[in-house]
Amino acid sequence: MYIAAMSAVLVAMLLTLWRAILGPTIYDRILALNVFGTITVLFIAVFGFLTGRPEFLDIAILYALISFIATIAILKFFEYGDMGRGTSEKEEVDI
Repeated sequence: MYIAAMSAVLVAMLLTLWRAILGPTIYDRILALNVFGTITVLFIAVFGFLTGRPEFLDIAILYALISFIATIAILKFFEYGDMGRGTSEKEEVDI
């Protein structure tokens, strides 16, 4: 039963990677990578449950946060073309 669950998660990961490689637009690819990150969190949590190591849940939560921040950063890069502040270059910050 547990092997079937892990196998299903791995198949879902492979299908998501396939979509990320063959996606018609960049946004489809980014969405597929975001789904891959979510499935990876599920994989880490299930693996930790099956091996009796509850600390894997902390690792899964950390991976979810990193995946979320990476998705936002990638979308910002493709929207604005850089990873800068996103405001006008003429504005100066007074300290």
